[in-house]
Amino acid sequence: MIQRPQLPAQRRLVSGKDVSRLRREGLVPAVVYGHGEPSESIQVDGRALDQLRRTAGRNAIVDLRVDDARPRPVLVHGVQEHPVNRRVLHVDFFLVNMTEELTVDVPIAMTGTSDAAERQGGTLLHLLDQVKVRALPADLPQTLDLDVTPLDSFDAVLHVRDIALPPRVTLLTDPVEPIARVTPPRLDLEPVTAEPPAEGTPEVAAAVEETGDGSEAPAG
Repeated sequence: MIQRPQLPAQRRLVSGKDVSRLRREGLVPAVVYGHGEPSESIQVDGRALDQLRRTAGRNAIVDLRVDDARPRPVLVHGVQEHPVNRRVLHVDFFLVNMTEELTVDVPIAMTGTSDAAERQGGTLLHLLDQVKVRALPADLPQTLDLDVTPLDSFDAVLHVRDIALPPRVTLLTDPVEPIARVTPPRLDLEPVTAEPPAEGTPEVAAAVEETGDGSEAPAG
């Protein structure tokens, strides 16, 4: 049996503007809810949460233990971050039933090498960053791999159906939706400007013969 990552928490007694004090103390306000249970206000240690997010990854099932209660499996359902320093301001934990399937968005990881991009100078375009899947909590993938090796020309296109799916994972995004292609390099053509004829060329010589001294012939 694979041991799930654990995260301790405490019941939170403050709310509203008072949560600013918690953040100054290194704590992150959060709520835990789901499966018909009433929403519960909690707080978690900010450093422990950062460590969990770095190691567990997205869509990881976590054993959340509030005070001395029995640990419960949860999914990190939503994270609110500061727009400038990216510090976590609030977290939603969703209670899960390990025997019921969940529907989540999973990011796509590009693997392999595209000949059209690497050798022909094209630009690899990611048309989709994530897809929607359904699976039991224990089978939820952190990422899904897409091999871009088949993109060997500018006409080649990869679709959602080309993603490598692990066992017991059902793809919900339209399989025919384009997901990656390579655009050809831009040709920056410099405008060609006509240079004035140099002295000694037939055009200059003809002008000298008409004026006699190289000066402009008088009008009329």
